[in-house]
Amino acid sequence: QVQLVESGGGLVQAGGSLRLSCAASGRTFSNYNMGWFRQAPGKEREFVAGIKMSASSTYFADSVKGRFTVSGDNAKNTVYLQMNSLKPEDTAVYYCAATARASLWSVYPRSFDYWGQGTQVTVSS
Repeated sequence: QVQLVESGGGLVQAGGSLRLSCAASGRTFSNYNMGWFRQAPGKEREFVAGIKMSASSTYFADSVKGRFTVSGDNAKNTVYLQMNSLKPEDTAVYYCAATARASLWSVYPRSFDYWGQGTQVTVSS
């Protein structure tokens, strides 16, 4: 059974940094696509960043380019989201997601099969 567990969320001031972790279990994820999504109150879930674990190719939403980085550790089955220069508009619940349908990259939530429970990130102004 696939399980994704996020950690690292919290409260930070604008301009600060946080690092989120997503620990995956139940599979070997070296051939998976791993994504980070976020959902703010009253808004749809949106793509933030992701990584194709087989090639370490990374993808970012325009809103976070230059501020966020994503990385993966196949040995630990863990994906990280480093968030720098945080803004109040980054406030949301952040979700980790995974899919074995990894031949193409997709930014749509429906393209991912497994989800974590989410971790809250709050950026104060």
